[in-house]
Amino acid sequence: MTPHLEASPPAYVPRDPSHTVLYTVVTDHLETFLASLAADPDARGLPAYVQREFYDYLQCGILAHGFLRLGCDTCKHEVILAFSCKRRGFCPSCAGRRMAQTAAHLVKRVIPWVPTRQWVVSVPMPLRYWMAASQDLTATVHTIIRTTIERYYVHQAVTHGIPRAKVQPGSVTFIQRFGSAINLNVYGRTSIWECRLQ
Repeated sequence: MTPHLEASPPAYVPRDPSHTVLYTVVTDHLETFLASLAADPDARGLPAYVQREFYDYLQCGILAHGFLRLGCDTCKHEVILAFSCKRRGFCPSCAGRRMAQTAAHLVKRVIPWVPTRQWVVSVPMPLRYWMAASQDLTATVHTIIRTTIERYYVHQAVTHGIPRAKVQPGSVTFIQRFGSAINLNVYGRTSIWECRLQ
């Protein structure tokens, strides 16, 4: 007879981004990269908010740049939690946390418990560059795509005998502005659902 083993509670292990490849590359080459942009008369340089993203990322999760000391009143156990950058750019930790929080919010409070379908919409290459430079154009193209898909679902429901007044499609869209090679590539991921009103 095998002995009963108690599962040990998971231990908190603080992350250390300073040992990751991304952190090492940014640390080793950021100043050289910015200096080369400043020295090139044809280069436009990086916007100030992009530079802030880089510098804030280099402080994210590093205890030397600030931390919280958290303690349990019951067991008196303490942990140290480093500050995070909370940026939207390329910090894997903060982006992952934001993604998980947004997904939880959508599931719990936005998307009803009905079947949904995700659409990945791609547009012609010249239009992607124009959309990248114009939020108004991006919004217009998105509205055309979203309403076209919603009309398709309404048409399908009416074709199957459901009155138009009882069909209400909904959608959530996230615009992505880069591809897997971090190249400029504007496209959208839209989740569509159809509510049949009683």
